[in-house]
Amino acid sequence: MSPSLNIALATTHHLTEVAMLFDHYRVFYNQQSNLREAQQFIADRLQHQDSAIFLALDKDKGLGFIQLYPSFSSVSMGRVWILNDLFVLPSHRRQGIAKQLMQAAADYARDTGAIRLALATQKTNTAAQSLYQSLGYRLDQTFDHFTLTL
Repeated sequence: MSPSLNIALATTHHLTEVAMLFDHYRVFYNQQSNLREAQQFIADRLQHQDSAIFLALDKDKGLGFIQLYPSFSSVSMGRVWILNDLFVLPSHRRQGIAKQLMQAAADYARDTGAIRLALATQKTNTAAQSLYQSLGYRLDQTFDHFTLTL
């Protein structure tokens, strides 16, 4: 791991780096590359403070990111952060960057008074599942989660 690695809360100053990584992330999930729309999407999130994005930087080069969306639990009456996106460039995987991003997300969640972080991943993404489990995340055995495509 590079001694110059820094995890930063992204601002509009980081837009180009985050958008590039976000575009790669979408391609990983079998979407067409569209850097222009990725940049607009990320710009909107940052400008409207719809999400919290942490960026792994080596000097000024983005190597990975994690994006959290705010939510709440009615039953627990507390803030929940949804860990929606985690991506590290393939050339920089297995160097602890994802773990550092996950730690930044957990610290941020605690600092903002959240009661938990929630996430979902593809059933076939065993590398991510191993990371999550190593950090104490547990597969939900109580609830089934459903989606409705609109």
